[in-house]
Amino acid sequence: MKFLLVLLLSISFSFSAFASETEGMSWTQKWKYNLQQTWNSSTYDFYLPFYAWHNRLTYDREHIDKYNENTWGAGLGLSRIDSDGDSHLLYAMAFEDSNDYLETFYGYAFLKNYYFEAVEGLRAGIGFTLGLTQRHEYDYIPVPLPLPIAGIGYKRFDLQAAYVPGVKNDGNVLFVWVKWRIN
Repeated sequence: MKFLLVLLLSISFSFSAFASETEGMSWTQKWKYNLQQTWNSSTYDFYLPFYAWHNRLTYDREHIDKYNENTWGAGLGLSRIDSDGDSHLLYAMAFEDSNDYLETFYGYAFLKNYYFEAVEGLRAGIGFTLGLTQRHEYDYIPVPLPLPIAGIGYKRFDLQAAYVPGVKNDGNVLFVWVKWRIN
């Protein structure tokens, strides 16, 4: 499983300026540290992408009517929680895109987490993902895609989403998935 992830993630980017365990490191040292620590994690995750909402304020009815918003697929990843309680993720997903073609997305994500004291195991996070996507309209050539990401989780389950910015009738998509910690 790790071999497949290393192939997919070999050209991904990552860094984090938030974890206290990396204080005093340059951003390149933080990038290497977080990537290595997450790669060495023994926590595996299963991803279930299932929805891509096209922002109704930026799409006309003709486009909305022709797009697939049920982006079913699957993915695998590695994750770790750092000393500040924040999440670092390495992942690879494949799913059906808005035009009913296969799309892949793989990369690194960081979420700054907030834990709710009233409910043990409940958290919300916001951060970024740096990754590569492959789509049919780009002949499946990997395209870098930095995105904002947010999520809410309870124990082993997380509902997460990334927003793909864009222009009229292109981009402006909220991509949603479930992440389940396997072990």
